[in-house]
Amino acid sequence: MGVTSTVTRRRVAFLSEHASPLALLGSVDAGGQNVYVDEVSRNLVRHGYTVDVFTRRDNRDTPCVVEWAPGVRVINLDVGPPSFVPKDDLWPLMPAFQDAIERFADQTRTRYDLIHGNFWMSGWVAGRLGKRFGIPVVQIFHATGRTKRRHQQDADTSPSERITIEHEVIRSVDRIIAQCPAEQTELVADYGADPSTVVVIPSAVNTERYRPVDMAQARQRIGLPNDELVIGYVGRMLPRKDPRNIVRALAILNREFASPATLLLVGGETRDPDPVATPEIGEIQQLASDLGIADRLHFTGKRQPDELRDYYSAVDVAVTTPWYEPFGLTPLEAMACGTPVVGSDVGGISYTVADGETGLLVPPRDPHALARALHTILSDATRRARMGRAARLRVEREFTWDTVARRTATLYDDLVVGRFAGTDLYTNAPPSRVAS
Repeated sequence: MGVTSTVTRRRVAFLSEHASPLALLGSVDAGGQNVYVDEVSRNLVRHGYTVDVFTRRDNRDTPCVVEWAPGVRVINLDVGPPSFVPKDDLWPLMPAFQDAIERFADQTRTRYDLIHGNFWMSGWVAGRLGKRFGIPVVQIFHATGRTKRRHQQDADTSPSERITIEHEVIRSVDRIIAQCPAEQTELVADYGADPSTVVVIPSAVNTERYRPVDMAQARQRIGLPNDELVIGYVGRMLPRKDPRNIVRALAILNREFASPATLLLVGGETRDPDPVATPEIGEIQQLASDLGIADRLHFTGKRQPDELRDYYSAVDVAVTTPWYEPFGLTPLEAMACGTPVVGSDVGGISYTVADGETGLLVPPRDPHALARALHTILSDATRRARMGRAARLRVEREFTWDTVARRTATLYDDLVVGRFAGTDLYTNAPPSRVAS
């Protein structure tokens, strides 16, 4: 197998061992990476590439090959049991994942021009296949082990080999995509990556799916009253996402600022909120009860992407204050819906949210700072509206999936023809701020 640069449309092998476009979003191991793989693969077709997404079959009823979109196939490989396996348990299966990709390519006589690895495990496979096939490899980690360990410490369930393998991947691939300058800094400082090989290409949001909806109509559809100030959290119900921080801030907001508001929490493992299936919901319920604000919380379980614009549009402000966040798609989704965002000043959030213009940035794990920021936005309807308009404009200018695919395709082109042009597409400065 080798480069097929003589054909007009080139083919990419997208490797994503645990995050398939076919998966439902919002559960434990399905989230931003699934969205990235789905959207980038679809949009690359517009820029001269066809894509095969290789992932692991986790349901015996799923066909081997799914024609997912024009120019995009999802290849479900028989690696391990045909059932859900937590991603932290997949590392021993990676040699078999590599073998299965090679067999598929050989049996179908499919030739690839480039391999794009997603996450550290697929990165290990991508590096080995790149050498085997003699083609370039691009890698995106979505999150790095050192950062996860730094923030989660003993709660980190990653395999012990992860950081060592990440170092190996960085040495073996041709280019690494960082989703924000903070990630680029981590790759260089924590892993010794050559700065010239790290390209900043931020992720994005589907601006047709996520768009502003009339607030009154959105509230009517999801069952919220029109006469209340509503704070919204949309995301995975996990301790590191820290929805408890928002609950504590809500208590302070009600107690110290005399600013009553309702907190809408959207997410979990089931469509109906279930503290057994999603233990974090139970923790939040107990905390709210202890703080005397249980009646100010409204739980909604997992919702699918096409439903979420109503939830983002129904709230006055969206909040996300994780301990750390490699990139974070939910702030962009809220901004695309014309909703201001209060977010942690960490990772990708500090890159996408323009502080003072499209929302406010606060330190993580600081409910008092969060309460002050929420009060600032909730007490000024004119400012909220201005931030919401600026948020939508910022997304349209800087964070669309077609922009991501165009930059990625240009990176591919340079590698496939054996050169790497240092054009403006690869500048590491943050996107320009928008006027408020």
